[in-house]
Parts: sequence; structure tokens; C-alpha cells
Amino acid sequence: MPRKSRRPQRWALGIIVTLLALAVFSAHAGWKRLTSYPERPGLGSSEPITLTIPAGASFPRVLELLAEHEVIAPDETQAFKLFVLHRGAAAKVTAGKHEFRGDMTPTQILDELMRRQGVQERRVTIPEGKQSLQIAQIFAEAGLGGSEAELIAAMRDPELLARLEVPAASAEGYLFPDTYKFSTEATATQIVERMIKRHHEVFNEVRRAHGEGARELSDDLGWGDHQIVTMASLIEKETGQAAERPRIASVFINRLKFTSFKPKLLQTDPTIIYGCTVPERKSEACQQFEGRIRRIHLRDPDNAYNTYTHEGLPPGPISNPGRDALEAVLAPEKTRYLYFVARNDGTHQFSKSVQEHEAAVDKYIRGGAKGDGTVQD
Repeated sequence: MPRKSRRPQRWALGIIVTLLALAVFSAHAGWKRLTSYPERPGLGSSEPITLTIPAGASFPRVLELLAEHEVIAPDETQAFKLFVLHRGAAAKVTAGKHEFRGDMTPTQILDELMRRQGVQERRVTIPEGKQSLQIAQIFAEAGLGGSEAELIAAMRDPELLARLEVPAASAEGYLFPDTYKFSTEATATQIVERMIKRHHEVFNEVRRAHGEGARELSDDLGWGDHQIVTMASLIEKETGQAAERPRIASVFINRLKFTSFKPKLLQTDPTIIYGCTVPERKSEACQQFEGRIRRIHLRDPDNAYNTYTHEGLPPGPISNPGRDALEAVLAPEKTRYLYFVARNDGTHQFSKSVQEHEAAVDKYIRGGAKGDGTVQD
């Protein structure tokens, strides 16, 4: 019998050996690239690149920021991700300011990302009488708590408000005006929580010092703590003169207590402005508000905060009162005053009767209307 040729077998074996050699070479090259990647310099610029990692940023967001700022090349994002995940370091990235270069190695970049940041704090002063939207703006501009929207959302967070015993749908009135020092990593929730706790601390001190005043308000008007805070917010908006606050308080309380004063309208302009600027839902007249009160705003029954058309207190606070305003409600002057008008020097003229008040208006507000003279047709 003729012998079979061994050439095809040798040829096939040669192919297999060649393929195995190529596979081994490829694997070796791949492994070499993999093991050398951590120490391979980037191809970017050696110029400094300052990048701030926001608090709470996810690792995918960190990768996006690194690529956007050319710390790593866009086509290296996946390789860098695998490198970091292999090191188990995705959760070790620290928020704050980091310094990079485009020619850094992946190891250097990761070391910088994990560098422990020194605790940075910022001091912020919230003046008395600011409303919640203004406070959110102050913190956001100071770089604390995230955006205004995040801060406002925290101020309206029902779970947070319930936990902190705020009996309303907003933290308005309970964001105590003070000077605070916050970490630059503080969240909106942490900021709001601290301000509310500070309010409770001060309010409880004031209430203990003026227990009799609190009992009188409860007996005469049925007021609890929320109504006291609401009245204090009105007083805070009506005068910047500390000495006048107890007298302003007496006017408003007299209007509600005196049986001869009807209807029980507080008629204070700041409540109209609040209703036209802060609540999410605004009346048709308020949608036409351009910064000055017009007659359509004075007569507007759909603005729940309009104390010219609704008797008694507004639905809630219109600002965030300080200690003096809270004390003024619990310890008002004992007067018979029912009216006051601005003297245009920061103080007010107080009157007991309509006749006295009209004379004061003629004297201090020429050609205007009762109040601050801002009413227009």
C-alpha cells in the first residue's frame, strides 16, 4: 500500500504552532500594556489643571469631569475606569479642589483624586427678616448647600420638616437669622436642619423668659408657637428699629384683641409682597406684581397673604425673625395704639384713632396713601 503523505499534517501543525505563538505574543503584549498602564504618562499638557469634585459626585461623573478638563484622554476613560475599579478606589475619591496635569500617570491621577482634603469652612451671615428664597440665594452664592433649587427643596422637604417639628409646609419663619460657619461640603439638608435647630433653641429661651406673655396670647387669641413666630415675622419686616418692635407688636395685637376694632385687618404691606413673590402658587393679580404694590394687589382676595382682604394673621410667617422680634410678640408694649405710619427716617408715628392717623399721613406722606406711599393705580 502506498504511504500517506505527512505534509498536510505537518502543515496543520505548523499553523497551530504559529497561532499559539501569536496568541502567546498577543497575550504577553496585552498583559504588558495592562501592567504598564498605571505608570504610563498622559499625552496632555504639563500645565496645571484645577478641578473641583462636587460633594456627592458619582464616579461616572468624576470620569466625565476628568475627560472634560483633559486630565485623561476621552478614549482612555474606559481604561482608567477599569484601573480604578481594579484598585477598589471608586468610593475613595474626595470632594473638593484637586490639581492635575495632562501628562500625569493614571496612578498619579488616582492618588490626587484620593488625596484627603483639608476641612474648609465658610462663614455666612443671614440678616434678620430675610425670607426663604433670599436665604437660599445667600447660601448658594457662598458656595454652600448646592444650588438655590436644592436649598429651597430642603426648606420644603416634608420629612425633614416633620422630623424637626416645623408645623408648616415650609421652613419659613424657622430659619434663624445668625452668623453660621459651615463646611464647604455641607449639604442643603444639613444647612436647613442647623438653622431650624438654632431657631428652636432661641425660641425656647425666649418663651421661657416670657411665659406669662405666651399664656396671655394663648388665652386671649388662642395662639400657639406657630402664631407667635408668624407675628414676629411681620414685626421683623415692618421696622429695623429694635426699640420700635414692642410698640409695633402692640398695634397688631390690639387690632386683633380690641372688640371695638373691626374688621380684624392687620393691613401690612409686606404680607402682600410675600404672597406675590414667594409661594409657588400666585394669584392673577400677583402675577402682575412688578415690585410695587398697586390697588389691584390691595384688593386682591386670592392672595392668601393679603392682610387688607383677610382678617387675622396670614397663613404663615413671611420672613425669618430674630430674637428681638420674637421677644416683642411675647412682651409687647402696653398701649392703645391701632395705627402707625412711616416718618421717612426709619421710624414711625403711632396713633390711637383714625383721625390721628389721617393727620399723620397728611404730615408724612404727601400725595400718597396709607402705608409707605408705594400704592399706585
